[in-house]
Amino acid sequence: MSAVPVHHTPANHLERVEAPGAMLTRTAAKGLAVLRVATGTVFLWAFLDKTFGLGYSTPSAKAWIHGGSPTKGFLSSVDVGPLQSAFHAMAGTWWANWLFMLGMLGVGVALIAGAGLRIAAASGALIMGLMWFAEFPIAQHTATGAASGSTNPLTDYHLIYAVVLVVLAAAYAGHTWGVGRKWAKLPFVQRHRWLI
Repeated sequence: MSAVPVHHTPANHLERVEAPGAMLTRTAAKGLAVLRVATGTVFLWAFLDKTFGLGYSTPSAKAWIHGGSPTKGFLSSVDVGPLQSAFHAMAGTWWANWLFMLGMLGVGVALIAGAGLRIAAASGALIMGLMWFAEFPIAQHTATGAASGSTNPLTDYHLIYAVVLVVLAAAYAGHTWGVGRKWAKLPFVQRHRWLI
């Protein structure tokens, strides 16, 4: 989307008049597209690494395709926050593994493609919110009294990712270098606007 055309008036012939509503410059739209794809690769990479054990955060022997659990290690080691026992109970369960992995895959693909950003934003923000509770940066100490390692009790990367997801959906970031514009014109999506 380009900037609003120059509006000529006798008082100031170089004044830019913006139409009502939000307008993005082409540079801003491209910047949001880059942010969208970069954020999408964060989610998609987590899915791929945990599924195939690519050796970064998940060794091959612990890959999901080799019987490993994408949630067991992280959730069973939660030692802080009000949901500690709930996370321990769901660690390694089939439904937690499937929900987490489908969420990571869905959010990653939606962001990279630029379609379904509202659902991706809601799902991704939920995932990030749950992970925030698992790390619970508000606490300075774990349940055992050890230092929690939290460096900022107010804002951490989970919150930043959640905000980024909402901004990308709100700004229709899938319309630039993505299929968002075509996706939004599909009759089914037109009838169900929450799918945009």
